[in-house]
Amino acid sequence: MNKLYLLLLLCCGFTTANAQNLPEKPHILISSDIGGTDPDDNQSMTHLFMYSNLFHIEGLVSSPSFGNGSKTEILRMIDVYEKDYPLLRSHRQELASPEYLRSICKQGRHGSAPLSGYDCPTEGSDWIVRCAKNHSDSPLWILVWGGLEDLAQALHDAPDISSHIRVYWIGGPNKKWCVNSYAYIASHFPHLWFIENNASYRGLISDSKNADEYNAGYYDKNIKGAGNLGADFIRYYKGVVKMGDTPSLLYMMNGNPNDPESDSWGGSFEKISHSPRIIFDRNTTVCDSVPVYSVLEFIVKGPKTNIPTDSACITLTVDKQEWKGFYIGKGRYMVRYCPKAPAKLDYTIRSDIKGFKLRQGTFVVYNKWPGNVSKSDFVLGKDWYSDKTDQTLFEKGWQGAKTISRWRNQVLDDWAGRWNWLKSPDMTVPTKH
Repeated sequence: MNKLYLLLLLCCGFTTANAQNLPEKPHILISSDIGGTDPDDNQSMTHLFMYSNLFHIEGLVSSPSFGNGSKTEILRMIDVYEKDYPLLRSHRQELASPEYLRSICKQGRHGSAPLSGYDCPTEGSDWIVRCAKNHSDSPLWILVWGGLEDLAQALHDAPDISSHIRVYWIGGPNKKWCVNSYAYIASHFPHLWFIENNASYRGLISDSKNADEYNAGYYDKNIKGAGNLGADFIRYYKGVVKMGDTPSLLYMMNGNPNDPESDSWGGSFEKISHSPRIIFDRNTTVCDSVPVYSVLEFIVKGPKTNIPTDSACITLTVDKQEWKGFYIGKGRYMVRYCPKAPAKLDYTIRSDIKGFKLRQGTFVVYNKWPGNVSKSDFVLGKDWYSDKTDQTLFEKGWQGAKTISRWRNQVLDDWAGRWNWLKSPDMTVPTKH
């Protein structure tokens, strides 16, 4: 699209996203770990609210596998949006009202699931079930910006919803926090319609060292002075656009969401038939290599005990972080881990249980997903998609990132048009869209 045409669209109150001839607004539910350790969810929530006229939003679920995220943070973001809502609505009457958004906020699970991958129903997981059951004819798109705990719980409690939903998950680093829930879904619902975006999303993230208008300079040019949302945005990464979860929204805004292999602002993906699952029942060495994003299961022998199975009782320490492991009976213990990037990693496994011997080892993570097939892998159905393996689509080592970065300037230009609505209240141009 040339710059003159884009300028005319923005001046007339249109956006590239609005120009898409999609058959109907997609019905979406967001599961987010907003308020946790990574504030990019706040940036993505701002983007969602400003484009909410393009969707039927059915749920905003707080699902923090890690950190102190909560529904309270979603409600705070809605309060900020409410201050700008009248002006935004003068441009797009179908933007979601703050009252409605508050009504669909639900609290999900705090913390990672146990070894089983599920635990007890939450307000969030119950809401997923309720919304999904209303979609026998058209799918409910569940866009997961954090852990999979509430989705796994919903599928456990109501397995029949699996045919009513489609999932776009921002995995990668999120996968290590919810590895037990991922393992449950991959093993029990392999035929789920699922996009596992482990690395492609990085194509949207700004280069904080580049001061041009599409990177570190984007805030000063397009967001600074743009209402209350603009004033709030500077709090996250000093205004540098990260929005690692936004590709899930962009996927619904542009292209054909029913065809993950086609081009889209939110990436292009390919089918995968297996998800790597590697079982180690011995101490590992540098000779042991595993694919990035794979599920590793360390099974160790120790004292027999009377504690209930699925009880957290051992600790894996790797990459300066600790992960709980569980007793699985008959003197055996297991802990899962998912590496988020290529590396050589040392680890220890310890326990306070009397007689449990310290384990330690090393393994190497290589940058290829999903890698070669092994007998222990999760076997997936025909509708599981992930990052493209074509080496020419890697960017800065991130697999598939160019399927999103190629659209990045166009995406940010489109968003700049909406930020401009909050800068120029006297230039409001009512439109039908």
